[in-house]
Amino acid sequence: MMATQTTQSIGHRGLTIERLKPLIFLLLLGPALSIAWRTWSNHLGANPVETLLHLTGLWALRMLLLCLAMTPLQRFFRWLWPIRLRRMIGLYAFFYALAHFCIYAIFDRELDFSSILGDVIKRPYITLGFLSLMILLPLAITSTQGWIRRLGPGWKRLHRGVYFAGILSALHFIWLVKADIREPLIYAMLLSLLLLARLPTKYVAKLRRS
Repeated sequence: MMATQTTQSIGHRGLTIERLKPLIFLLLLGPALSIAWRTWSNHLGANPVETLLHLTGLWALRMLLLCLAMTPLQRFFRWLWPIRLRRMIGLYAFFYALAHFCIYAIFDRELDFSSILGDVIKRPYITLGFLSLMILLPLAITSTQGWIRRLGPGWKRLHRGVYFAGILSALHFIWLVKADIREPLIYAMLLSLLLLARLPTKYVAKLRRS
């Protein structure tokens, strides 16, 4: 009974996570709406494409980190509600990453596929970003209950790819910034902490099996 109450409620008012999901959905959509408003009202600065690339890329990385934070929250605090939000946050990470790539392909390279391919091959930071997006693509496609049933135990192994997507995204940001790398390093440190937070549980499980 206690586990059920923990799963279904937040705080002392008994608000179910299912009831809060529409609000959380809008909060996660908020950055996209803000970017759209800034675009419509012409408040993107002297280089609009660069601003759009920066904002969408930054929010893709933030959503990835937020998604990766859900499991440590559940493990350390014994909350079950973060797991119910993990899929939604992960899909938003893919949404912002896809928007980031589309802005680059459409507005920066004007759908010149030979130029895009050349960038992916020759410019390491673009290679890393593109690889991260390619990892997130099958994760987004297989995020439904139907795919979870079809893939069975393989679903979890596939979705561990989010760790590599996070690492590649952080490296993409670090490599992109040529001067002051303090901001991307902060995100890289947060990612490292979230990945390290998973290690103790895995080691304990191995010790129990041995």
